[in-house]
Amino acid sequence: MDKYISVGKILNFHGIQGEAKVGFSKGRQDFFLSLKKVFVKKDNNYIPLNILNIRISKTFAIVKFDGINSINDIVEFKNCLIFTQEKEIRERLDEDEFLIDELVGLEVFDCDDKKVGFVVGVSNNGANDLLSVKTKSGRISLIPFVKAIVTSVDIKGKKVIINKIEGLIDEI
Repeated sequence: MDKYISVGKILNFHGIQGEAKVGFSKGRQDFFLSLKKVFVKKDNNYIPLNILNIRISKTFAIVKFDGINSINDIVEFKNCLIFTQEKEIRERLDEDEFLIDELVGLEVFDCDDKKVGFVVGVSNNGANDLLSVKTKSGRISLIPFVKAIVTSVDIKGKKVIINKIEGLIDEI
């Protein structure tokens, strides 16, 4: 069975020719521009849509889908998420890139192999990704996902190693 990963959301229509105003993850412009086919999830069904054209604005994309030629055609997809197949994303990941669902649940250790918590989420502050780590005290610490701090990610071993930095992890 195919697994799908969200890559955007149809925010609204754009103009009268059936174009869609689409929001997508910041910093993923090149990936989004490379898409030729996506799936729109509507009523728990993944509907395939071929992309004819994408134009990037400052904060969103204008996308023209094959067979959608009017406002009436696109408006039914307003607020629907856009997906691509997981295998397509995995093929394009660099060696040090990971999917969020791979990171969530991994245990986090410091460089002395002392467990400090586990990853409960991933976010972005505009400059870089942040790992949300729930510590042993139950608090959430945000760890910048940069090589200087996150020294190792072992998906198979379910482990993340971070450098000890004063004040990075709240251990109260």
